[in-house]
Amino acid sequence: MSLRSKLFGAFLVLILVPLAVLAAVFLKLVTGLIEEKHSRQTELTLRALSQSVGFIFREMNQVTDSTIASNAIQDVLNNAYDGDVEGIDYLNLNEVQQRFRELLVYHPSVSYALMYALDDGRIHRIFTKERFQAMPFDRFVGTELYRRVLERGGLPLWVGPYEYPELTGAEPVFTQIRVVKDINTLRDKGVLLVQIKNSGLESVFRYFRYRQDQIATRFFIVNGNGLVLYDSGGALNGSRLDELAERPLAFDAAYRSVRSRFDGEDSVISSIGLDIEDWRLVSVTSWHALSSEVLLYFRWVGGVLMLCLVSALAFIWFFANRIARAIVETVRVMGRVERGDLTARLPLAGNDETSLLARGFNRLVSRLEELLEEVKRQQERKTRAELQALQAQIKPHFLFNALESINALAVQNEGQKVSRMVTRLGSMLRISILQREEITVAQELDHLLSYLEIQKYRFDDLFQFEIDVPPELMNRLMPKLTLQPLVENCIQHGFEGIGYMGLIRVTAREEGERIAFYVEDNGIGIPPERLAAIEAGPDDAAGTGDAPETGERRGLGVRNVADRIRIRYGDRYGLFICSAPGQGTVIKIAVPNTAGGVDREAEGPAR
Repeated sequence: MSLRSKLFGAFLVLILVPLAVLAAVFLKLVTGLIEEKHSRQTELTLRALSQSVGFIFREMNQVTDSTIASNAIQDVLNNAYDGDVEGIDYLNLNEVQQRFRELLVYHPSVSYALMYALDDGRIHRIFTKERFQAMPFDRFVGTELYRRVLERGGLPLWVGPYEYPELTGAEPVFTQIRVVKDINTLRDKGVLLVQIKNSGLESVFRYFRYRQDQIATRFFIVNGNGLVLYDSGGALNGSRLDELAERPLAFDAAYRSVRSRFDGEDSVISSIGLDIEDWRLVSVTSWHALSSEVLLYFRWVGGVLMLCLVSALAFIWFFANRIARAIVETVRVMGRVERGDLTARLPLAGNDETSLLARGFNRLVSRLEELLEEVKRQQERKTRAELQALQAQIKPHFLFNALESINALAVQNEGQKVSRMVTRLGSMLRISILQREEITVAQELDHLLSYLEIQKYRFDDLFQFEIDVPPELMNRLMPKLTLQPLVENCIQHGFEGIGYMGLIRVTAREEGERIAFYVEDNGIGIPPERLAAIEAGPDDAAGTGDAPETGERRGLGVRNVADRIRIRYGDRYGLFICSAPGQGTVIKIAVPNTAGGVDREAEGPAR
C-alpha cells in the first residue's frame, strides 16, 4: 500500500469517521432529547399554571358578576349617593352603604375599587387609596379603553399593570373594568373598576420563586404587545419581551417552545395562551442549567475521542513525520518561486510519492523559467518593433515637408536661406538618428526650433510661435520626436484656411511626478467626430479627410505620439486633447519627471 493510501485510510478510519459519527449522534440525539423532554415538562407545567392563574381572574369575575347585579350597587347609582364609602362614619352607615361596602371592600382579593356613574359623571370610591388619584370621568370617556369597555356589553375587561398607568396607577396590580347595567331597563348606568391584590399570583408562583436558582426558570405574564405584566422574579416588570428575546414569539393560544437568547443568555422560551384577553404565560429556562444533564455523555464521548486522538498521533509520529517535513520544504520553496526566484529547487531523496512530487515540481519550475525568458524576449522584440514602426511613420512625414520648403527656396535663388534650412534639417536629422528613445528636453526643444524655423521660411505670414519652458526642466528626459509632430499638426491642419495670424504656444511645467507639456494654437479647432476618431486609434480614424498635399491621414502624427508614450511609460501617461470648432486646440503631453545627464551628441549649431 502506498504512503498516500495509508495516510488517507488512517485519517478516514481513526479520525474523520469517529468524529463525524459522534458529532452527528450527539447533536441529533442528546440535544434533541433534552429539548423534547424539557418541552413536554414545560407544557404540562404551563397548562397547570395557566389554569391556576385563570382561576384567580375567573373568581374575581364571579365576584363582580354578583356585585353589579346586587341591589346595593343599583341603589348607589339610582339614589345619587356621592362620596367615599370608606371615608364615612361606620356607625352611621345606612343599609345601602353597608351592603355596597361588604360586597367588595371586605373581599380578600380586592385592593381598590371605584365606580363611575354614566348619567352625571360622579365617581363613587368604595375606599380611598394612598397616592392614587382617580382619572376624571370626562377624561376617561375620551380614552380608547372606555370604548372597549362599552363594546363588552357588561362583560369584564382586564387591564394589566403598566398598560394604562394614567387610569390604573403605577402599582403592579391587575385591574378589572366592566359596565354596570340597570337591572330593570338594561341601560348602561356606570362603569366599575376593581383592582385585585397580587397575593393570589404570588401564591401560584411562590414555589418557583423560592427555587429559581435551582431550576433556573422564570415565568412571565405578557400581553399581546409583548409588555411584561408580571415577572415571577420581579426584576423585569414593565419590560418589553421583544427587547429581551432574540427571536420573536407567537402570540396565539397554542403552545410554543423555541431556543433563543433571552436577556443575553442562551435559553429555552416556552409560552401558552391564557384565556384572559390576549395574554400569554411565558417560561424562560437557562440552557446551561438544562445541559448539565449531558455531562455524563461528555465523559463517554471524551474517552472515546481521546482514544482516537492517541491512535492518530501515534500514526502521525511513526508514519507521517517525513511527509510533514517534505510538505514544509515544498511550501518554503514554492514561496521563493512565488517571490520570483526561479532558481529554487526541491532536494531529491527516496523513491516514494514525495520524491516524485519534488521531481515534477523542479521540472515545472525549469520549464516555467524557460517560458518566461522566451516571453520576455518576444515582448522586447515586439516593443522595439512597435516603436520603430511608429517612428518610421513620423520621420518621412516631416522630411517631406522640409525638403519641399528647401526646394522652393532653391527655385527662388535664396542661397543663404537654403544653407540655413539645410543646417536646421541636419540638426533635426542628427537627433532623429540617435540610437536612444529618450533625449533631454533641451535637445527636443532644439529639434522643435529647427523645425519651426524651416516652416517659417515657407509660411512666414501664416503663424507665430512662443516657447516657454523653465530652465530647470532642460535636463529632464522625454521621448524624442514628441513635440514636433504636434506642432506640425497645428500648422498643416489647425491653420488651414484661416484669415488671421496663427499662434503656436509651447509651455511646460512640473506636476508632481510628471512633466506636462502644452501645445496650444488659435486655429480652426477639431470637429467632434474627427477628435473621437483620433482618440479611437489609427484604424478607426482612417475613413476620410486625407491631407491634400501628402495624402497622409489627419491626426496620424498625434496618434503616433500618444502610442509611443503609452507603450513606453504605461496608461498613466500620454496625450490629452481639448478642442472645439473655431476655438483652437490645446494638447497636453504627460511624461515621467525623470532627470537626465548633459549630452552634446545631438545639439544643433550655436545660434
